[in-house]
Amino acid sequence: MSDSDSHATGSPYAPQTAAETAAMLDAVGADALESLFDVPEAIAFDGEFGIDARSERATRREVAGLLGRNADLTEFLGRGHYNHYVPSVVDDLASRSEFLTSYTQYQPEVAQGFLQALFEFQSMLVELTGLGVANCSMYDDATALGEAATLSQRVRSVSGDRILVPEHLRDGKRAVLSNYADGPDLTVESYPMADGVVDVAALSDQIGEDTAMVYAESPTVRGVIEERLGAIGDLAHDHEALFCLGSDPIALSLLERPADVGADVVVGDAASLGTGTAYGFGLGMFVTREEYLRQVPGRLVGASEDAAGRRAYTLTLQTREQHIRKERATSNICTNQAWVALRTAMHAAWLGPDGLVDLAEDCVTRARDLADRLDDVVGVKAPVHGRHHFREFLARTDQPASAIVSDLASEGYAVHAVDDHLVQVCATETTAEAEDEFVAAFREVAK
Repeated sequence: MSDSDSHATGSPYAPQTAAETAAMLDAVGADALESLFDVPEAIAFDGEFGIDARSERATRREVAGLLGRNADLTEFLGRGHYNHYVPSVVDDLASRSEFLTSYTQYQPEVAQGFLQALFEFQSMLVELTGLGVANCSMYDDATALGEAATLSQRVRSVSGDRILVPEHLRDGKRAVLSNYADGPDLTVESYPMADGVVDVAALSDQIGEDTAMVYAESPTVRGVIEERLGAIGDLAHDHEALFCLGSDPIALSLLERPADVGADVVVGDAASLGTGTAYGFGLGMFVTREEYLRQVPGRLVGASEDAAGRRAYTLTLQTREQHIRKERATSNICTNQAWVALRTAMHAAWLGPDGLVDLAEDCVTRARDLADRLDDVVGVKAPVHGRHHFREFLARTDQPASAIVSDLASEGYAVHAVDDHLVQVCATETTAEAEDEFVAAFREVAK
């Protein structure tokens, strides 16, 4: 092979030769590859990366050194960051070759076994929520919330464009929702919270005929179990607004069914099952009423029969613009989280209905017991909100919260600072063995 026939890029992932590239450019009438792309000069890069080639051994040593700089903390973090024990069977089964692919699992020709697992994932969410339709995953809870907001604009007859969200909402979730709202000119407004739950009277004053969607969470970002979901749903429906509820599959196994409190859409992150903490890696769930079936974003797996009368599964109702006309598309969400949903379905199946409820009950009792122990520490009040909690709670400290966080980190523990004197603590079965030492450390740093 001559030099002119060698790979133009030197990359095994761009296998065309220089001659082949020149032939393709000639066919389309282009002078150079660069002329095919419209990259603004402000962000274009035309230089060398300055990365020296290294052997595999040297690369492993350098990466290990970088990872070794991470602080090895026992995490009591919460606020969307939930660590639950994932049984080894999930890793083992999810690593089988029939479930792994280098490309997105969204083609209709996906293996029947994979489609069945995704159908089971959808069925689990339908059973937990009492609503009729679940898609087979979105990126995370924030994007699912954004899709719910745009859904409200399509299915509600109100002329307004206001999306009402709780004052206590994770910053990242609010930012993603705002991005989604910007395109269709929706307006995102916050309504007040009172002692950790929705201030229903204030919400009643704020909601109007121009409200397209009311969003509430249970548990809230502070871990409080919302007590008046039915009243919030009634308020939304009285004004022809969509009622969207945020939760997660473990909590839903214990709390009121969303369908029973009037929820039209349930969103949240299902990655609390199957993956453990992943520092931003999520699994969005999206469940809604059957009447909105043809407005659901993303993909759904349907069950049917083949020509021989055998049970068969297939992707159906893919309302994204790569599959239907752009003007009829409900969303352009692309890569779904099929493999993560597979892991969640496996974890849920391994727990079974009783195991799921046991895990949820542990989230309530463990948070309550740890809050009681911290409340006995001088200079600490926990929980701040005198209500039922799920997994996590706020603690008020006499010492500055930033100092508490820093000093606890020095002792090997991670918690969130929420404001000047509020820290957030999360307890799951993965922190059980560390809780005695954690309380002792808290006692020292809270002095």
